[in-house]
Amino acid sequence: MTTIRLKRLIIAAAILIISVQAGAQVKWLTIEEAEKMALKEPRPLFIDTYTDWCSWCKKLDADTFSNPVIAEILNSKFYPVKFNAEGKEPVTFKGTKFINDGKNGRTHQLAIALLQGKLGYPSMVFFNEKVELLTIQPGYLGPKDLEPLISFIAGKAYLTQNFEQFTASFKGNVK
Repeated sequence: MTTIRLKRLIIAAAILIISVQAGAQVKWLTIEEAEKMALKEPRPLFIDTYTDWCSWCKKLDADTFSNPVIAEILNSKFYPVKFNAEGKEPVTFKGTKFINDGKNGRTHQLAIALLQGKLGYPSMVFFNEKVELLTIQPGYLGPKDLEPLISFIAGKAYLTQNFEQFTASFKGNVK
């Protein structure tokens, strides 16, 4: 192979890798869609609770949810939901209708329920495949920090070990 041909091949491969990584996107669902899907084909729910004004929420979107490894795990192992904690639309979840009537400031009733009154953004809420609350993870996590957590939950490792035991032997794919 000639040097020019080899250089072209390397450039083409680099462009392909960059375009695949840039195309990594989480396919966000509404909470109603996710709950309905979990009842038909059981999978855990991952709920990103955010607000429009939250800079750490935007960083989570830009740095973590755009990572191809994170996007792949969320899309294939969870029903991922992006929920605006100050949204105005009524939402029905687990048989209860939640609204944002202004009685809680700008906060939606569902955000208060999901976060058990401990409002902080971003917060990630995890439900098992039976739509039972597993845990709430407040704050920003980069891709290398989120990967073990979502892998721990997706693989149901929490049934047999604690998170510290899991992470002691976890080998991630985030670069």
